[in-house]
Amino acid sequence: MKIAFPTQDDRGLESRVYGHFGTAPAFILVDSAVGTVESLINRDKDHTHGQCQPMAALGGKTIEAVVVGGIGAGALSRLNATGIKVYRAVEGTVSENLSLIQAGALPLITLNMSCAGHSADGTCAH
Repeated sequence: MKIAFPTQDDRGLESRVYGHFGTAPAFILVDSAVGTVESLINRDKDHTHGQCQPMAALGGKTIEAVVVGGIGAGALSRLNATGIKVYRAVEGTVSENLSLIQAGALPLITLNMSCAGHSADGTCAH
């Protein structure tokens, strides 16, 4: 499975999963089928709230899932419309969350679980 993990920085699998998809500075992309790890800068992180373009943020990379602490309804809807599932991360590293998603232990994020806005530090304003 090709999975995107929004992160604060690029420390590979030891990067901490970020609290909000749209404003994450970077993404760690993991292909769990072949074991590759790639980093990507979020080119859409400075968008106006509600105007997130998730595919632009992901640089057009093909993924099947996102694992994140929180996400706005617009980005969630756009990702889901392209067949990408979004899972709620636990606080911790990409590696920890990768193990959990592979075990089927992370819940899908639904619209009623989406973020209502950004806080001052760019994370979700739950």
